[in-house]
Amino acid sequence: MPSVLKNATLLLLSRTIVRGHALLGDPAARLLGMSPTRDPYPDYESVRERGPVVKSKMGLYLTASHELCDSLLRDPGFGQLAAGELSPIDSVAHIGPRRLVNPVEDSFLMLNPPDHTRLRRLVSPWFTPRGLRDQVATVERVVEEYLDEVAGRPTFDLVGDFAARVPIQVIADLLGVPDADHAAFARWGSALVNALDGVRDLKELRALHNGLREFEEFLDGLIDHRRRHPGDDVVSRLVANEDLRREDLIATTELLLVAGFETTVNLIGNAVLAVLAHPEVRERLLDDPGCAEAVVEETLRLDPPVQYTVRTPFETTEVAGTSVPRGTPIMLLLAGANRDPAVFADPHRFRPGRPDGREHLAFSAGIHYCLGANLARMEGAAALRGLFRRFPDLRAAGRVRRRPSRVIRGPERFPVSTGAAENRPMVEIIS
Repeated sequence: MPSVLKNATLLLLSRTIVRGHALLGDPAARLLGMSPTRDPYPDYESVRERGPVVKSKMGLYLTASHELCDSLLRDPGFGQLAAGELSPIDSVAHIGPRRLVNPVEDSFLMLNPPDHTRLRRLVSPWFTPRGLRDQVATVERVVEEYLDEVAGRPTFDLVGDFAARVPIQVIADLLGVPDADHAAFARWGSALVNALDGVRDLKELRALHNGLREFEEFLDGLIDHRRRHPGDDVVSRLVANEDLRREDLIATTELLLVAGFETTVNLIGNAVLAVLAHPEVRERLLDDPGCAEAVVEETLRLDPPVQYTVRTPFETTEVAGTSVPRGTPIMLLLAGANRDPAVFADPHRFRPGRPDGREHLAFSAGIHYCLGANLARMEGAAALRGLFRRFPDLRAAGRVRRRPSRVIRGPERFPVSTGAAENRPMVEIIS
């Protein structure tokens, strides 16, 4: 328990230090210390105005340059940074008699080659365009099922009743999770993703630990079930690999489950917000449902679910004329790079179908390019087509509450109305 108190104290102390630097104008502190629900895009522009690489007094560097972000994501001289004992989730994992598997630090998301290559290769065949070909009908069926459920209601929560349930069901089917508990999955996913921003007190540490423990117990049961009843699914294939440790099995399955729906939940929410804010885009979508793919792509560029990532040089190196010491993290502001005027004309305008639309970095690049990118695109487009075909007069029906995260951006609660066209409340977002 003393180590838990120590970690909680250090986390709280670090938050105080961040706030102090933010008041002095430090760019990294402004980003890390701002309200998680505040519009971050002006801060990304501020970083860009300072140059391609900006040094922070907090011991890291930042860039909002598309060219530089893309280059560093692909550079084998840069890799993932293990956050170590000050990682919020790692602090949670160490509470109790045994260390729980850390779904972030222990997964291939945070590993470098060769371990990253070995684990990613095991699951990648299910997420290629060819591997997902059979999932098209499944995704469309799931979309229609959940639209049927809300069709008789005058209002519903776009996130909780639809945007979260579709990708949870799809990834659960793909992994072979019987009778997926949507509420539990959503709770675990939100807790883990929100923890990436840090925790505020010991109470939050304990709450996160309970969620992490529940998730691990569920996956232990799932793995045992698939050992006795193998099927044609991802978990069964992983279980059949005798070289995998239990920790690898748990971490990989946790990552696929959480990443498999968290990105898409926020993509759908951000896309619907954009469509409702641009009547001309809604009309295009109603006239031609096929443009849903372009709407998804432009949402990924203009307002991506994942706002930034971090890379670290294995050796001291020069980046855009700046010497970056070995092991020093560089914050790659992906959402800022997606609005770089050097790449995108009129970058702050929502313009589906722009010729350079797929040049964005919403899914990262290089060896850590998002494994589920094709699935997220498919689900996002199917959700938009189904939603606006079924409810052409879809409107916001109250305040949109943003999720409390700086890393992941999207609505946490989004009440909508399926009523007649004359009832058109404005979209109001609270921060």
